[in-house]
This record gives sequence, structure tokens and C-alpha cells, in this order.
Amino acid sequence: MRPSASTALAQRWKPLFGVALASLMAGLPAPLMAESRLDRLLRNRSTMGVWLTNSPSKLYYDRTRITAAMQQLQDAGFNRVVPNVWSRGATFHRSRFAPVEPPLLKAGVGLDPICTLAAEGRRRGIKVMPWFEYGLMEPADSSVVRNNPSWVLAKANGQRWMAMHGNHRMAWLNPAHPGVRARFIGLVVETLKRCPMDGLQLDDHFAWPVQFGYDPTTVALYRQETGRVPPRDHSNRQWMKWRRNQLTSLLRELRQRLKQERLSTRISLSPGPFRSAYNLWLQDWELWALGGLIEELVVQNYAYSVRGFAKDLDQPALRKARSWGIPSQIGVLAGFGKRTTSMAVLEQKVRLARQRGHGVIFFYWEGLWGSHVPEKYQDIRRNAFARLGSQF
Repeated sequence: MRPSASTALAQRWKPLFGVALASLMAGLPAPLMAESRLDRLLRNRSTMGVWLTNSPSKLYYDRTRITAAMQQLQDAGFNRVVPNVWSRGATFHRSRFAPVEPPLLKAGVGLDPICTLAAEGRRRGIKVMPWFEYGLMEPADSSVVRNNPSWVLAKANGQRWMAMHGNHRMAWLNPAHPGVRARFIGLVVETLKRCPMDGLQLDDHFAWPVQFGYDPTTVALYRQETGRVPPRDHSNRQWMKWRRNQLTSLLRELRQRLKQERLSTRISLSPGPFRSAYNLWLQDWELWALGGLIEELVVQNYAYSVRGFAKDLDQPALRKARSWGIPSQIGVLAGFGKRTTSMAVLEQKVRLARQRGHGVIFFYWEGLWGSHVPEKYQDIRRNAFARLGSQF
């Protein structure tokens, strides 16, 4: 729900305090900076987090590895981890709604990586927020897609998949279908009931790809509600708005169910920049944030250059969210695959985000000082992140 007036006002001024503080600190000697009470207060409110994934990473399949990772993150000043709990149509626990991820079955479901991470987080004062990465997206050959054809969205040409993450064929389940809603909400509730965690995160896959919506289920529902058939132009603004409303309705229903179950309704959303999020994926995160359907934004800003990063920080929707006091973090690419962002660039990006009152969440664990970093540089990066962490 929308913050109270006093909370909104306090949140609204925090970015300005951050900018003023950064300017003042530039001229202060180190001892005075260390003693600044305002600096400590701001630091305690800021987020420095990291996404944890099952692939490509060995983290989930060894309890000792999990414990060591959480210790390293604590030492470096991280105060949030965001572990993937829903990936490629599979879960990391035995579920009523989906199969267990095959590598975890092989390693042993008893490892329970998610609740192990949650327990380690509680011990260390690190918030653990489960991340439903794949949202409404499923492998096109998954059993749920094969067994429930009426649940699957389609393009105007009848195609029921799109290439994602390389050449992987992915299907999208229909947010307007009652069966899809029941399954998705059931999965979220089931996951959150397993062990204490700090809310949940949805990302850019909690979406309706704009070129989809020509399957019989959607066409019939649109005709029932409007008396018309869907326009052939998938970018027709009224047609986009109608589909956006279906996605918004699912988000509202999820919140209501969480409240009924007495579970946390702290929903964090991690979308891309607003223009592409809405025009390509029908994610109207400005509406959701200002309408009180989400409690936090973690806007992905994976621009290569510092200049591009700064430009995306000043997108109008994000400025508006800041002005309303919506807690807003920035997703920053630390390293993935063959690309590892240098510490010099990361430090500049963190500084820019902090000056605007944002915390940061890095993508992803192995890109901090793990497998995507040459071994001879891992300790150097770990120490550099610890210096960053001391600012939070």
C-alpha cells in the first residue's frame, strides 16, 4: 500500500540527503567522515545485495559452499541475497506445482538450498528474498505446456514460443487464465511457507510479451469484455492496455492471497528500464509502484558504459518513483559469462546510484569474485567489494 505522508516525506528527502552528504564528504578528512552520524544512518538504510542462481554456478549443490559464500558476503558488507527459487519450470524443493530441478535431484533434495540460505541469512543479519526468476515463462517442451495447451499464449501467426537466453524455446503462460493464476500463486505461497524469508521478488519474466495474445483463450476473453477481436497490430495502445490490465489483476490477486495466508506482502519487482519494460513486456511498473501493488523496485541497469548507466538512472518513471518515496534499488552487472565488469567501473556506478538515493543489487554471485573472475584477481575483488560494502 502507499506509504503514509510522513513516511513518504522522509523517503522523498533521502535521495537529497545522499547527494548533499556525498558533496560534503568530498572535503572532509577521514576521521570526520568515519564519525558522521548521518552517514551511519543513511548507510544502515541502504541495500547492497546480490542475486544467487543455480546456473551457471555450483553454489546450490553443496551446503559447505553455501555457508562459505554467506560468510564471505557478510564479511564484505552485503545485507541482502536474492536466491533464485523458480528456474526453467523447476523448483528447488518438492512441490505440488512443478518438478524439482534435475541437478538438485542428483545432488540430493535434502540439501534444501533455499531454506539453508534463509537460515544462514538469519544468523548473519542478511535478508533473504526469494526470486521467482522465470515468472510466467516455461520451457516450450515442459509438461505443463504440453498438458495444458489452453494455458499458453500465442502470436498472431499461431507460434506458441519465443527464443530466449540464446536459442532456448520458451512458452509464456496466460496471466488471464484461472489455471495459470492458481498454479503461479500456489507456487509462491508454497515456497514462502517453507521457512522464514523476507518477502519475494518478481522480475522481467513476470510479463506478457507484447507480440503474444492471439491464442483462443485470450481472443475469447477479449471479445467477451470488449465485443471486438484483438487488433492485428500487437502494439495497438488499447490492446496493450487490456493485456496489461490482466497482468496487473494477477499481481493484485497474488497480494490478496499472501495477505489471506498471513505471509509477507513485501513484493519487490526487478524490471528493465520502463520504456522497454512496458512496450515489449507490458510491465507497467510505474503504475504498480505508484498504485501500491509493489513495495520496492530493483530496476535492472546493465548499460555497458558509465554514461549509459547514468542516463538510465534518470529515466522519468524512476525519478517519479523516487519522488513518491518508493524504495528503489539498481541492478548492476558485476559479471556474467565472459564479461566481468571492472571494479573501477563498478565503483563509479555504485557512486552514481548512491548519489540518487538508491541501493544496489549485483548480478550475480559468481561475477563478484567467483568463477567468472580469474583466480589471481579474486581476493583483490573481494577486498574491493568490502570497501564498497563499508559505505552501506
